[in-house]
Amino acid sequence: MNQGPASALARNFLGHAPDWYKWIILAFLGVNPLLLYMAGPFVTGWLLVLEFIFTLGMALRCYPLQPGGLLAIEAVALGMASPQAVYHETAANFTVILLLMFMVAGIYFLRELLLWIFTKLVVKVRSKALLSLLFSFTAAFLSAFLDALTVIAVVIAVGAGFYAVYHKVASGRGFDDAHDHEDDVLVHDPRRGDLERFRAFLRSLLMHAAVGTALGGVCTLVGEPQNLLIGQLAGWNFGQFFAKVAPVSLPVLGVGLLTCLMLERLRWFGYGEPLPESVHHVLERYEKSLESKHDPRTTMRLLVQGLTALLLVLGLALHVAEVGLIGLSVIVLVTAFNGVIEEKRLGHAFEEALPFTALLVTFFAIVAVIHEQHLFKPVLDLVLAQEGRSQLVWMFVANGILSMVSDNVFVATVYITEVKAALDAGVVSREQFDLLAVAVNAGTNIPSVATPNGQAAFLFLLTSALAPLIRLGYIQMLWMAAPYAATMSATGLLATMYLL
Repeated sequence: MNQGPASALARNFLGHAPDWYKWIILAFLGVNPLLLYMAGPFVTGWLLVLEFIFTLGMALRCYPLQPGGLLAIEAVALGMASPQAVYHETAANFTVILLLMFMVAGIYFLRELLLWIFTKLVVKVRSKALLSLLFSFTAAFLSAFLDALTVIAVVIAVGAGFYAVYHKVASGRGFDDAHDHEDDVLVHDPRRGDLERFRAFLRSLLMHAAVGTALGGVCTLVGEPQNLLIGQLAGWNFGQFFAKVAPVSLPVLGVGLLTCLMLERLRWFGYGEPLPESVHHVLERYEKSLESKHDPRTTMRLLVQGLTALLLVLGLALHVAEVGLIGLSVIVLVTAFNGVIEEKRLGHAFEEALPFTALLVTFFAIVAVIHEQHLFKPVLDLVLAQEGRSQLVWMFVANGILSMVSDNVFVATVYITEVKAALDAGVVSREQFDLLAVAVNAGTNIPSVATPNGQAAFLFLLTSALAPLIRLGYIQMLWMAAPYAATMSATGLLATMYLL
């Protein structure tokens, strides 16, 4: 059947996204210029932020890069942010871009070792509560010394490996057969029901680990990118930073781990689903299959990956180079000694990270709008107008709320820079500055777990190839993060009020 140009364009626009979604995006693009003319850039800027969050929320319907990118391009075209401002935000986050480009790809080449280790862990530890606590604590510990994105990349690689193994068997395939694990057509009852329960099992493990990255990230100078900036402006070394934030970070860590256990015991908010017996049997068989195939080459591959992983941890902990460059070193070492030298095989490693890298740069365009239009200024003025301990509470709350909406690194940068300017101008004392710095750190790291757009690690998980496979969408992440956000934020607020 012949189609006219208009019909063909309508079908091509945003591909297979639902028609109602396409109309909403077109409505956004049409309303923004009118609102800019009628209400001004401040109101339009906040609407644009909410529109972009909507595209993140619909990530399972349409990858956010295209609709979010159209909104970003329109914002620049309307003069709400200059191309130079977008470039400045991107350049300021170049270390994160390098990390995504190379570290995530580096983890891809360690997946054989990771799957071997974690398969043994999941097979041996039958208690779901204990397994969840191990995932959360391990993610927290690693994130205190490594980057949260690196840790979540490891967790995603492990989760994707587990899912692929079971989906093959549930579809009647062998462990070594080629298979499209995005297609459920060959999965029949009772395995279809077990697959749904396995998805719930993986969702809970990934969310426990994702929250764990925030629990550990708040504790140390290197835990999150904004921590480095805060420590630099405050003049704190690693030990001083840990000691300064400990009155808030350690109670939050304890409450976060207790929340993990409580959710698994009570089976609330989508947690508590145990590993189905059929899946456990498959993973046991897979473990034995791996062991039976161990020849000298396999042993050497795992040894190379293990030594490289050790160098990775030491390199990140000692900060011998930028994270992305260490990731590139991982790629070179593992592929060189494991014989992966063909360009085609190397290219697969970058498929997961590069779409998200493009999305993150698009997000920086929205951040540029926030910066250029001073969307956070009224809140900032309100906070700095407070005095004493009340100022600390307002700082924690303001940073927390804004970090749920925008990127927590950006929010921290804005607030700690203004607080440093207030110190230099004699508006706040050095003692008050130190307390405010802790409030900024806690406010941007803790309540931001409430939304996927609050932390880059959460956003990476939401937009990963694994998320649609295990049915982990924006609303599902909001729901599963809610109890953590409530208990951790309340603890952080009380600690800011009474323990600092």
